[in-house]
Amino acid sequence: QVQLVESGGGLVQAGGSLRLSCAVSGSDFSTNDMAWYRQAPGKRREFITRISSSGFSVYDASVKGRFTISRDNAVNTVYLQMSGLKPEDTAVYYCNLLPNINWGQGTQVTVSS
Repeated sequence: QVQLVESGGGLVQAGGSLRLSCAVSGSDFSTNDMAWYRQAPGKRREFITRISSSGFSVYDASVKGRFTISRDNAVNTVYLQMSGLKPEDTAVYYCNLLPNINWGQGTQVTVSS
């Protein structure tokens, strides 16, 4: 069974930066397209970015220019570098394969104003 373990969240002031990590086990990681999502309180989970197995990335307009997705196939990990954080970025952040499988526990990001 594929397992997804997100980490790196925390409390940060507006304008600050965080780097999230997602360790993947139980899959042929290098062949998987991967994505990051987030779910703010009272809202539905939303897509924010994806990266193909070859490294091509796509971003939602809400994070484009501020967030960067990357992957390290040697350690089966996908990253989300977040900068210029805003209070509206506050959410639980999740990674997943594409197409989606079971979800991990996510990692909480809180941005204070």
